Amino acid sequence: MALTGIDIFKQLPKTNCGDCGVPTCLAFAMKIAAGQAELAGCPHLSEEAAESLSEASAPPIRAVTIGSGDAAVKIGGELVLYRHDKTFYNPCVFAAVVDDSMDAAAADALIKQTKESHFNRIEQDLKPGLIAVKSVSGKPDAFAALVAKASSAGAAMVLMSEDPAVIEAGLKAAGDSVPLVYVATEDNVDKMAELALAAKAPLAVKSGNGLDGIIELTKKVMAKGIKDIVIDPGTRNPKDTLEKLVYIRRAALLKKVRELGYPTIVFPNEETADKMMEALIAGLYVLKYGSVIVMSDLDAARALPLYVLRQNIYTDPQRPMQVKQGIYPIGNPTDASPVMITSNFSLTYFIVSGEVEGSRIPSWLCVMDTEGLSVMTAWAAGKFVPEKITPFIKSSGIEEKVKHRRLVIPGYLASMSGELEDELSDWKIEVGPREAADIPPFLKTWS
Repeated sequence: MALTGIDIFKQLPKTNCGDCGVPTCLAFAMKIAAGQAELAGCPHLSEEAAESLSEASAPPIRAVTIGSGDAAVKIGGELVLYRHDKTFYNPCVFAAVVDDSMDAAAADALIKQTKESHFNRIEQDLKPGLIAVKSVSGKPDAFAALVAKASSAGAAMVLMSEDPAVIEAGLKAAGDSVPLVYVATEDNVDKMAELALAAKAPLAVKSGNGLDGIIELTKKVMAKGIKDIVIDPGTRNPKDTLEKLVYIRRAALLKKVRELGYPTIVFPNEETADKMMEALIAGLYVLKYGSVIVMSDLDAARALPLYVLRQNIYTDPQRPMQVKQGIYPIGNPTDASPVMITSNFSLTYFIVSGEVEGSRIPSWLCVMDTEGLSVMTAWAAGKFVPEKITPFIKSSGIEEKVKHRRLVIPGYLASMSGELEDELSDWKIEVGPREAADIPPFLKTWS
């Protein structure tokens, strides 16, 4: 059961020193209970209290780190069933599979694809996170060679084999990169646990005996001292996998079944031979509790939509997605091109910039920081008003980019055009269309 702020406060030093960045110990305790601060923030916490509170306040689904250094990814650590209840914290990760039965060219292509599968959207770098290295040949040397080659992808790794000898060779080749060891079953759990423990690596478990079998396996692994575990539901069709993912998440959160309180790994690549269906299934697991999602490849046409879906799902619903304040050139504008202004709410930016681009009229789009609020909401909140627009325009640098002084404002803000023109006395304020769809015909009449 989650600790309350008072429960946590009782074990804090109660010095109100402020070293944690919060004025009082009680306020710090409340922040911990709300998931807004970590115990490590208190430098005066006793070892006994730290151990007690860490165990008691741990999230019902353990956070597991795969990889090391810049390549490390964290999965799990979730607190809720639905993102709108609070938020999801650690985004799921994708992995393409490269196996040791492939010819060198095919393996190199997948490794290169993983390395280059990066996209920037709303100031975030979207990338897969993992590469899965699978043993098909059963030969430790061949597997180790492929692991060494796959490490050049710059991503954390999943080492896939049920043969401990193969995994042992792969771990040696992986060095200190802390890969996910996949997979421990009823037949090999002792040896796999021994290897994972020695490498200080997380271990995936899979059982052919349903959830009861998974619980027994995680118990065995936990008893051997391994804390970082990833669960494979063991199913290979979307209906059964989705059912198991929901059962696992609900059991961990609602029933406090500790043996199921771990992130998961799923395999859309093994559930269909159709690439588009694979992407659809992967999207389902982004929405419903897949932590590691293994794909046959990361072709951009299928990967980018999945990355964007993940970005949307793993964004705090209480904080609007926003783009960076600044001047965005669209279509190689010149010093005579139109100048438009809008808010930095990401949806507004993408809609407006898309229509401007579609007009084929090169333009300057000034995006003002409104704390992620839409145009009308920001105006009503006093964040997109003449008193704030004026200093933004003056400091943005747009006056050095254009010879004219004509600024187009959103049509819904027509009522403030006169006041804005008074504030920006050397600029002429022009009222643009109310709807983004009307931007192209509007710009075509701009001269």
